[in-house]
Amino acid sequence: MEYISHPMIKPRTVERRSYQLSLAASALISNTMIILPTGLGKTVVALLVIASRLLNESGRVLFLAPTKPLVEQHAEFLKKTLIIPHDEIKSISGETPPEKRPEIYRNAKIIVSTPQVIENDIISGRIDLRDFVLAIFDEAHRAVGNYSYVFIAKEFIERSESPLILAITASPGSDPERIREVIRNLFIENLDIRTEYDPDVRQHVASREIDWIRIEIPPELEHIKKEFERALELRYKRFERLGIEMDIRDLSKKEMLALQEAIQSQAGETGQQVYFEALSILAEIMKIQHAIELIETQGIQALKKYLKRLFREAKGRGSRASKSLFEDPVFRECMVKALKIDTDHPKMDRLVKVLKDQLEKNPDSRIMVFANFRDTAERIVEVLRSNGYRVEKFIGQANREDDRGMSQKQQIDILSRFRSGEVNVLVSTSVGEEGLDVPATDLVVFYEAVPSEIRAIQRKGRTGRGREGRIVVLITKGTRDESYYWASVRREKMMYDMLYRLRDELRAKSSPTLERFIEIEEKKSGPLIYVDSREMRSGIAKILREKGARIEITNLDVADYVLSERVGVERKTVTDFLDSIVGAEKLFSQVLNLKKSYSRPILIIEGQNLYGMRRVSPQAVRGAIASIAVDFGVPVILSKSENETADFLLTIARREQEIKSREVILHAEKTKRSEREELEYVVSAIPDVGPVIARNLLERFRTVKNLANADVDELMKVPKVGKKTAERIWMFFNTDYSQVK
Repeated sequence: MEYISHPMIKPRTVERRSYQLSLAASALISNTMIILPTGLGKTVVALLVIASRLLNESGRVLFLAPTKPLVEQHAEFLKKTLIIPHDEIKSISGETPPEKRPEIYRNAKIIVSTPQVIENDIISGRIDLRDFVLAIFDEAHRAVGNYSYVFIAKEFIERSESPLILAITASPGSDPERIREVIRNLFIENLDIRTEYDPDVRQHVASREIDWIRIEIPPELEHIKKEFERALELRYKRFERLGIEMDIRDLSKKEMLALQEAIQSQAGETGQQVYFEALSILAEIMKIQHAIELIETQGIQALKKYLKRLFREAKGRGSRASKSLFEDPVFRECMVKALKIDTDHPKMDRLVKVLKDQLEKNPDSRIMVFANFRDTAERIVEVLRSNGYRVEKFIGQANREDDRGMSQKQQIDILSRFRSGEVNVLVSTSVGEEGLDVPATDLVVFYEAVPSEIRAIQRKGRTGRGREGRIVVLITKGTRDESYYWASVRREKMMYDMLYRLRDELRAKSSPTLERFIEIEEKKSGPLIYVDSREMRSGIAKILREKGARIEITNLDVADYVLSERVGVERKTVTDFLDSIVGAEKLFSQVLNLKKSYSRPILIIEGQNLYGMRRVSPQAVRGAIASIAVDFGVPVILSKSENETADFLLTIARREQEIKSREVILHAEKTKRSEREELEYVVSAIPDVGPVIARNLLERFRTVKNLANADVDELMKVPKVGKKTAERIWMFFNTDYSQVK
């Protein structure tokens, strides 16, 4: 075997492959997105680019990956292969305390991190991207919408003195608009694509056998399926009677969600009852469709768990749709019949047989089983353990009512046990599809087909890595299993066709990065806005920064945003505001504190459908707003979105700071002020006196006592104090409390 020889790479650690060298060379010329199937060494390409960039540029590297296990995996690989002290390669995630991160950033040569952490630290000022010379975005197909990759890429391109971007993915998807969005968001100038069929790749790909095992659905499950279809048909007819002209029978789940969003918007704008009724029916339809999908592709045990969750939801504080389902005698009859059946899906027996055959052929095999649903994964683990397999499940971190997720530490531990052979079967949900370094998986089983070409490619890439592998897809005949499978095949072909066309388009275009150096003007120093740390959960701080504001994240006792010495802003989403009306004492207490602390307080209510929520009457909403505006004298601004809220905040901050020349001062802080700051704070609270005049007054009179005893003429000798301001100050100290209201 021939190895890479490079001054920054440890000898005999990385196999020399011509396609990886070619991809790395391409990536060093311009911002590049590399598309390379799972298992063919995307991380090695990243390593080669890192080594070359650090050798030839004075700077640092940012390596981003979407999950902590992936971050840890990349960091360990770089430590094993690069000739760099280990303490200069740092992995960071949300578990790293924020106060420790700035020092880590200062001392590290390579930062490997989850993107949300870097986004927050850019906004908070903990990290400066100026001296970073390379940013790597792993699983780059995520760079759409508000995902953190989008913000970080823009910041990196604008602030780095020598920016270069490398985006890597196995499968960016077949949607041309989505791919173009990724390209725009990551400032990509070049696409470089390899498939396992390319001549320079083929010799490094072990053969993979793909088996499609078609299974008949048992009569008992077919009967239950028809019962649920009857309940579904009743809802289709109810929807038709509403008069909304749309045939919803053949809509996909994605299309159903889009329709829900459109109707939700109509409901918020018009308040018409027909739209609220339509939303409830659509929610019921989607729940029944999910039940049918479980019958077809998962089995009766998964269905029973789902129905029990729906029942608890209906009996508790669940959705209107859940309650409506259980009030329907047809649906209740379906549920009762389903709960009486014990026939499991024949997929389970077939899975056990497939694994048994594999392990008889090769007892040292590593096997991955992919399942779409946690309930199914749990059931598979239960059945396989009862058959003597060394099996573990591998699921995401999210918790739900009756199922705790896995911590990142647990995920890393299970992967380690799988690699070592202590566990020989890993049953994974979608969390196992991206980026895992499991080089010796001999068999991958799809418990059901998936319609996504991205997920199909990633799943298949778990085998055939270094030695022969086998893929088995379990498909229930005549169900969505079949349609999902063919959808993924069609989309995979479409994806590569689209990628080659986009590659040619990019090569014919001028460089967006060069245009950035020509067109981006020096950003003017925007207004300073203090943001409460709890507001980081929203996207407003990020939007403000993108629009040019200087952001300071702090813990505010009063207000969510401070825009000047006199303007403090409390922000509530529509949901928060409606919830707070129920316990109005807390709402009015917040407003009162805001009023006491800032002479120009503002309440922003953000979101839509303010008067359309059923739990609070429109009269109560209007009453609360009227009380805040009239009784408390606090203006209320209605904002449709986070973006509009940010625009309001920025406009007010600019008006206060740039036009009115007011400073930003926090009138209520958790941190203790110095005695000097206390004096400035007290004097700045006098009408018409801000922080600048307060300092001037104290420098002249030395004490508050001397200031209180000064006459108008003495006050007017202070810089920035005119006659009107001097008279207001004198009146403040000389007005008899008993004579004023």
